[in-house]
Amino acid sequence: MRKAVITGSTKGIGFALARELLRRGHSVVVTGRARTAVDEAVERLRPEAADGAAVHGHALDVTDAAQVEALWTAAVDALGGVDLWINNAGVAHTTRPITETTPDDVRTMVTTNMLGTVYGSQVAVRGMRAAGGGQVFNVLGGGSDGRIRPGMGVYSATKRGLDSFTSALVKEVAGTGVRVGRVSPGILITDGWLREAAAAPEQVAGQRRILNILCDHVDEVAPHLVARMLASTRNGDAIAWLTTARMTRKFLLPRKEDVLARYGL
Repeated sequence: MRKAVITGSTKGIGFALARELLRRGHSVVVTGRARTAVDEAVERLRPEAADGAAVHGHALDVTDAAQVEALWTAAVDALGGVDLWINNAGVAHTTRPITETTPDDVRTMVTTNMLGTVYGSQVAVRGMRAAGGGQVFNVLGGGSDGRIRPGMGVYSATKRGLDSFTSALVKEVAGTGVRVGRVSPGILITDGWLREAAAAPEQVAGQRRILNILCDHVDEVAPHLVARMLASTRNGDAIAWLTTARMTRKFLLPRKEDVLARYGL
């Protein structure tokens, strides 16, 4: 049984990863900023736990290093240790050019995406080294590959930076009992994605055909990502859903389902 912490896991892909781990008999601590959201997520996840697995919740702000340190302590107390830590907490504002992105949105993306992952990695690696080993996965996103996409300038910069940060951390943990990897989940329809879509309906309408080919539901992708993370034995492992091969298949054999229709789009 693995003992996992997933930041930003009260909804979206973080929630789906927690659910999949629990279904496979692994214990999880889910986290979010709001206590009410954390409690609700725990209640929804508890029936999913199999084979003696347990789910616990912890509310925190990942941009506060002291709170992230407290999360490690709370998770160790609740689970008896932590050997899998997934830095998933992130915020995306992707409908405005860089010059029109508000200072508050810039600050939120930079601090949550960058500081949250850096602090989470520091705490997890230190704790795992002391305990004898474990795995840390950083969830990346659009722009981490260096490609420029309209409206995603600030967000993409944070994810590109996290790719570089993860590469550096992989080298630093080499030869220890800790392994570090990256996860690229692809284009997933989450609450955040729907919020951005609502802010730019004309953009969604203009790209509907492409979006229906490339977008996926979190409940379809999470089992693949979890299986790959659990099977990973290599430091520096890179786990991706929307690989070149899968993208090619999507265009050659388009699905008949209207992916966006499920969400009223």
